[in-house]
Amino acid sequence: MMLSSPDLMCREAVELMSDYLEGSLSRRDRRRLEKHLAGCPLCTSYLEQMRLTIAASGSVTPADLEPEVLDDLVELFHRYRESPDDT
Repeated sequence: MMLSSPDLMCREAVELMSDYLEGSLSRRDRRRLEKHLAGCPLCTSYLEQMRLTIAASGSVTPADLEPEVLDDLVELFHRYRESPDDT
């Protein structure tokens, strides 16, 4: 996901965090996210929670999930993406 604005809003930062943790962000977006994290304790805390969750749960792929669970997760993601930006 490439964003055009030089500064990130929290919602945009959250959208980039999975790619950040996987090491798949462009250099530009990684720098922008790290700049945002340096000044946003809430997003920094969220990123740490993601790291702890990953460490505690291990790795799950779509093939590991029951089809109903995968459908529920996709639906939740779509609702999140469609919700108004509160930040």
